[in-house]
Amino acid sequence: MNTTQSKALNIDIRSYVMVAALLAIWVLFAVMTHGSFLLTRNISNLTRQMSIVGILATGMVLVIISGNIDLSVGSVLGALGGVAAALHIWNHVNPTTTIFVVILLGILIGLIQGSIVAYLKVPAFIVTLGGLLIFRGVLLSVTKGVSIAPFVASYRYFGQEYVPIRIGWLIGVITCFGLLAMRIRNRQSRKSYGFTTESIPLFIVKLLAQWALVLGVVFLLNNYNGIPVPVAIMLFFVLIFTFIATKTTFGRSIYAMGGNVEATRYSGINVRRNLTIVFMLNGFMAAIAGIVLSARLNAGTPTAGMNMELDAIAAAVIGGASMSGGSGRVSGAILGALFMASIDNGMSMMNMEAYWQYIVKGLILVTAVWFDIYSAKMNRAKGAKEA
Repeated sequence: MNTTQSKALNIDIRSYVMVAALLAIWVLFAVMTHGSFLLTRNISNLTRQMSIVGILATGMVLVIISGNIDLSVGSVLGALGGVAAALHIWNHVNPTTTIFVVILLGILIGLIQGSIVAYLKVPAFIVTLGGLLIFRGVLLSVTKGVSIAPFVASYRYFGQEYVPIRIGWLIGVITCFGLLAMRIRNRQSRKSYGFTTESIPLFIVKLLAQWALVLGVVFLLNNYNGIPVPVAIMLFFVLIFTFIATKTTFGRSIYAMGGNVEATRYSGINVRRNLTIVFMLNGFMAAIAGIVLSARLNAGTPTAGMNMELDAIAAAVIGGASMSGGSGRVSGAILGALFMASIDNGMSMMNMEAYWQYIVKGLILVTAVWFDIYSAKMNRAKGAKEA
């Protein structure tokens, strides 16, 4: 087995371990809550709860893959949610214009922070740590320290409503065909490069398992009120960002930058421009998350987004993104977000003290980073041995 194959195998193993761990904690919480954890209503609430962190993690994973970090997204989310509330409720700006302005501000914030990191060579940790404080102050200034409410129904739709059941099934079917097309394409691609491929029976079993998972989730959510709109928004951007990361030259350059930025620069890739774009995309996703959260809360609040940057980073790392850069997947970040939300939801249902949630999530994050370091070390050892 060569180094590339070994690395690919490691990623698969990590994904399977994550799924197994997620199922294990679901079973544990189901037992501890006498089945209440697995009620369709709670599953719906759980997916809605994880959607905000999932949206943030979708942008964050690209930043981490590029070898950087963004500590400001929670504050940016809160500040932009506050701006949306102030524009719409206090200044009577219509929802469409409000959303447009908030998205533009998110992109602009990403542009400014990304430019400082890329062109002025200030470490991303420092730039975004400063951003965390700046935008937390902006939020307090915009909201004047009070909650701003309520939004109109058309704005609340993005945080509180559900996709019609028939549309939900349509989304499920389209997703299944998309998975089929993706797996066929990946199989053909591996063959064209001379890599080994899984047997046809194993290919079918994996595909059927994915279909069962997708349709099972749609069934559960439709059995309550349907797929929550925030979840649909999250899944839409997951697909878009997955395509960007895996199927475009820009996406491949992000992985190259995280792996070896100097080699990437010498290969002719405009590292500074691409890094700035990464932060702009992250700012865009923070704006989307701010819109969804404020719509869900039906208010812009002075505490919105508090510590959410930590949840987004944890979700990305738990989902397989390496803090050293160069590896990670958008879909893995969503799995990490679901894992984190499950911990919060289950422990809350068990009426455990809030401090236990922080302790457990911190331990999980440290374990995930250790596993990443250990895996990288093992891969290097295997590569040296095979060489």
